[in-house]
Amino acid sequence: MCGIVGYIGDKDINSVLMAGLWRLEYRGYDSSGVASVMDGELEVRKVKGRLMNLQEMLSEKPLSGNIGIGHTRWATHGEPSDQNAHPQVGCKNKIAVVHNGIIENYYTLKEELLKKKHFFKSNTDTEVIAHLIEENYKGNLKESVLKTISRLVGSYAIAVICTDEPDKIVIFRYGSPLIVGIGKNENLIASDIPALLDHTKDIIAMNDGELGIIKKDKVEFFNAEGEKIKKEKKKVKWGPESIEKEDFPHYMLKEIHEQPNIIRNNISLKIKGNEFNFGEDFKFSPKELAHLSHIIIQACGTSWHAGYIGKYLFEDFARIRTEIDISSEFRYRNPVMDGEPLVMAITQSGETADTLAGLREAKAKFIKILSLVNVKGSTIARESDSTIYLNAGPEIGVASTKAFTSQIFQLYLLSLYLSKLKWTLDSSEIDKKIKEIKELPKKMKKILKKENEIKEIANKFKNAKDFMLIGRGINYPTALEGALKLKEISYIHATGYPAGEMKHGPIAMISEGSPVVAIATKSSVYDKMLSNIEELKSRKAKVIVIGTENDEIIKNLGSDVFYIPECEENLSPILVSIPLQLFAYHIAVLNERDVDRPRNLAKSVTVE
Repeated sequence: MCGIVGYIGDKDINSVLMAGLWRLEYRGYDSSGVASVMDGELEVRKVKGRLMNLQEMLSEKPLSGNIGIGHTRWATHGEPSDQNAHPQVGCKNKIAVVHNGIIENYYTLKEELLKKKHFFKSNTDTEVIAHLIEENYKGNLKESVLKTISRLVGSYAIAVICTDEPDKIVIFRYGSPLIVGIGKNENLIASDIPALLDHTKDIIAMNDGELGIIKKDKVEFFNAEGEKIKKEKKKVKWGPESIEKEDFPHYMLKEIHEQPNIIRNNISLKIKGNEFNFGEDFKFSPKELAHLSHIIIQACGTSWHAGYIGKYLFEDFARIRTEIDISSEFRYRNPVMDGEPLVMAITQSGETADTLAGLREAKAKFIKILSLVNVKGSTIARESDSTIYLNAGPEIGVASTKAFTSQIFQLYLLSLYLSKLKWTLDSSEIDKKIKEIKELPKKMKKILKKENEIKEIANKFKNAKDFMLIGRGINYPTALEGALKLKEISYIHATGYPAGEMKHGPIAMISEGSPVVAIATKSSVYDKMLSNIEELKSRKAKVIVIGTENDEIIKNLGSDVFYIPECEENLSPILVSIPLQLFAYHIAVLNERDVDRPRNLAKSVTVE
């Protein structure tokens, strides 16, 4: 959950490293640092706090040289401080290391190194790596790194520089992402593609257990035994302009407004007449899918909420029994996976540690894996039997928005495809639903044009300390996602409940003025939702209702009402999500929160 950059070439080392770190700030922002080899000496600049602090430090005391590594941190071991910031160095100030991940056996290794008279300056697990490489160093950095990684337990991506070998960066990946950018008389490394795009679109993705030696004029790759391997470079098809904020004050708001175009683009890519095209990485045959006995969806956070909506879709349309699991629970509960099951992994980054572990647990039991992923070439995409890409473009805001609605869209299409294979919906029903799908972008734009209505409601409730969000059926998970957005970016306590569960305990929390967001669109559970709202009103709650246009009954029930266009019930989570995202966003802005970089969170969760 940290960002790594590295560069070797003729450009100004300060500007290249800082530009890369700015691109990766969403991965961690409690401290940062850089290191380079200058005239045979190791120079390190690192500081607690946001990246601007490092920028100011380098303005006063810049680095020089043609090789360097940098890091922006999300703390796991040791509180944010100057000492705990990366890079970490060994006792002799010859070796510097940046690291993303967790070393689970660091305490044992540290005790061993202390007995050998190594002196530690930080509370990080990363410093153990630097000292262990130093202990193993006998004049060959590659060999010392290989010997070191054979002792490490956990997940890690590391980049190492050494004053005795100033012509190379040595990198190794196991469980955390690392990418190499291929330039002309220069090469780069990074945790994620955005950090490379100002310099190159030619990349090589590292796999677990691979080591790279990055020099100015060439790159070489080896397996964990030190044997040379060949790797192919790929070209990124989007540029740095895709990750600019343009005229929006925050990435999150920009990404909320991108959603109609993302859905429109996916429609053009994946629906051809009344046929579905999930792309070349979707490799399951119709026969394989037609024989599925059940589906197990495992994901984390926002992706889990999308998967929960997927459960409703698969069971309703395709009549396939579907389980939904939080990945960190799935991997430890020894699930029963008999018959012909399919395990689905849903993740924006494709690197989420718990989801990846769940995938590997299923593969160890010879279960087929289908992943829904936004980042092409990510670990989960590569390790899955089949992949559906979200095609949402780079998502920089830490709180996911456009990836969520794209995930729901892909799940909706897949459920229709499965219903076709299993003959649970006839062709006329499927055609009708495809027609509804094609209306989505226009309806999403209509909601976004009413953003000021949401902002006005947010202004009324900006000082609330608690929110409750309720929904029924397929919009119960949508309520969970709306509550998560409020928690993530406004730091206001919010909980989501099935509306029918209110009377079984949660309604005890309601008192006069309690704010409740109720999703009461026209649906099969509409009348039940009206009753639940009446229960809240009788206890003098302030009910904010999300309803369907032209609903006069709702108009008289809510303290505030926001209308979405009419749509097919199972598509409604996509439309309902937009006002919930905007509501969380505007409450956060009104409370002066750092919307794109909320406290304690990072974009890509690569540690358990």
